[in-house]
Amino acid sequence: MAGSTKDREGDQGTLRRTLGFRDLVVYGLLFIAPMAPVGVFGTLDAKSGGAVALVYVVATVVMAFTAFSYAQMVRVAPLAGSVFTYARKGLGEGPGFIAGWMAMLDYLLIPAVAYLFSGIAMNALVPEVSRWVWTAIAVLVTTLLNLWGVRAAARVGFVVLAMEIVVLLVFVVSAVWVLVRDGAQRGWLTPFTGDSGFSMTAVLGAVSVAVLSYLGFDAIASFAEEVTGGSAKVARAVLFCLVLAGALFIAQSYLAALLEPVSSAELAADPAAQGSAFYDAVDASVGTWLHDLVAVSKAIGAAFAALAGQAAAGRLVFAMARERRLPGFLAKVDAGSGVPRTAILGAAIVTLVAAVWAARRDNGLDLLVSVVDVGALSAFVLLHASVVGWFAVRRMAGPPSWWRHVLVPVVGAVVLIAVIVEATTSAQVVGVCWFGVGLVVLAVQWGRRSGPGGPGPEPGPGQERTSVTR
Repeated sequence: MAGSTKDREGDQGTLRRTLGFRDLVVYGLLFIAPMAPVGVFGTLDAKSGGAVALVYVVATVVMAFTAFSYAQMVRVAPLAGSVFTYARKGLGEGPGFIAGWMAMLDYLLIPAVAYLFSGIAMNALVPEVSRWVWTAIAVLVTTLLNLWGVRAAARVGFVVLAMEIVVLLVFVVSAVWVLVRDGAQRGWLTPFTGDSGFSMTAVLGAVSVAVLSYLGFDAIASFAEEVTGGSAKVARAVLFCLVLAGALFIAQSYLAALLEPVSSAELAADPAAQGSAFYDAVDASVGTWLHDLVAVSKAIGAAFAALAGQAAAGRLVFAMARERRLPGFLAKVDAGSGVPRTAILGAAIVTLVAAVWAARRDNGLDLLVSVVDVGALSAFVLLHASVVGWFAVRRMAGPPSWWRHVLVPVVGAVVLIAVIVEATTSAQVVGVCWFGVGLVVLAVQWGRRSGPGGPGPEPGPGQERTSVTR
């Protein structure tokens, strides 16, 4: 190539700038899911001793550090690839690849979990059809929407998101009405203080589970090349989406805790009841009609959370392939739809296999959920390191702001490492194995580039190859 951007576009294509601020928020909230606490409410209530609303307050603050670092780096590198691109800029090619590799574990498996949630919910409503069939149908429908185009998927996603928010509002109004009429089952402050004594250790232990509800707001950054109006809009959307999601999570968990007819100690003693605790509280206090409405909303919402996750995974795979870190054919952009069709199909196949495999096993959901967080949290740690590397160590943007470019990312990284330490052993083992495979792939790529006829050593942090200009 002659070194021009045009040459690069001719070979690999470019993504179309068609998304606005609302579209970014839609994708982010779809991936997170406004009613994400429904599935983990019972677990968090039991782990925290009843202080479930406080758990989400702390989790929102924890994830705010990561959102802030995303907002810093998306202005530096407004490109597809998210944390893969940022770590390349701030830390170099090797750490950049590892960051993308670890993020792939999250981006490929979180949609599988969401698809499985959808299949389980639909199977509960229509038990004659196996849950793996419902799971496969959800994958097929959302993949077709993603292949149709990012703008079209955003429009459909907005309708689904509006439905989820309406159902959430119905729950809030119904819960408030019941509380005014009948009073609370627990003390009004117990969702923040606990119903059987306060323990900060218990709250922090529950936070390690609650952060799973937030994974997905970061996917907004993967659409940076498809946004009209510049990187500042992406940064605002990341922060706005996290704050809005946190407010929704705190409100619904607070109300559900007040409606919960059993104590947190009773839930802790009966793990089998934790998964349905939210539904049971709604059923007992409001009625079966709201139980079914929430279940239907959860089934549809989970499928479209997976749609957003699959779209983000496709962009990550596309960006890594474009930088020759994955096979080059994955970097192709479809001329008609303007989306990385091959990358999306590749991500969809992996997700389909994982989701259907899990759907056919009794413990499939537990196996998937136990590993999805480690990849994302590890990548987030490298994101924070990238902020320090770019702004404070290399000082590529002039004198750094010590609180924005050092204090916030360092505190954020320390907190995330603490959360990883609190993760389950199985999740840690899978994360270490995935990390090891990534190191092997990186070593093989390094050997090929350094060997006879190779393109030479990797460029340093923030440097681009001489054959390409941006």
